Amino acid sequence: MSRPSWDEYFMMLAKLTASRSTCLSRPTGAVVVKDRQVIASGYNGSLPGEAHCMDDGQCFRRSLEWPEAMKYDMCRSAHAEANAIALAAKKGVSLEGASIYCTLEPCITCAKLIVMSGIVRVIYEHSYDSPIPERDRYWRSVLASGNISVEKLVLDNGTVQYAVGFLKADTSKRRL
Repeated sequence: MSRPSWDEYFMMLAKLTASRSTCLSRPTGAVVVKDRQVIASGYNGSLPGEAHCMDDGQCFRRSLEWPEAMKYDMCRSAHAEANAIALAAKKGVSLEGASIYCTLEPCITCAKLIVMSGIVRVIYEHSYDSPIPERDRYWRSVLASGNISVEKLVLDNGTVQYAVGFLKADTSKRRL
């Protein structure tokens, strides 16, 4: 097995970042990359000081039974892409010309942030596939109108198995 490609590598970092998520519904991760260097990462989770759905044992938004079309109004979490973009802004790091690797296709709010931040390429693993297909088409059109390159990347099993070997306790144990 050969090393993963750069795109595979950064997608694996986004997937690993998702392991910090506190969302019970869709744990997601995002990694912003420029010149093959990670410059920011984020995962979806509650705002600082707010309770985490994972700790509460239930999705706050779903517990309120609000309609699908209003779901963002009552979610206490920020999305992975938004957290990564906010972290870069907080640290004074420009995202102009960067790529973002996301485990989930960006929603409309994140798509707008991506366009406004200067990110030029989105690589995602899973399609959002909301219950409202027109909404999904609109999100995609926002990225297209911003001249953002959008690509779907699903890691093959061989690449995943290769990477899993590095997550074991003996990663740097002498081999030769």
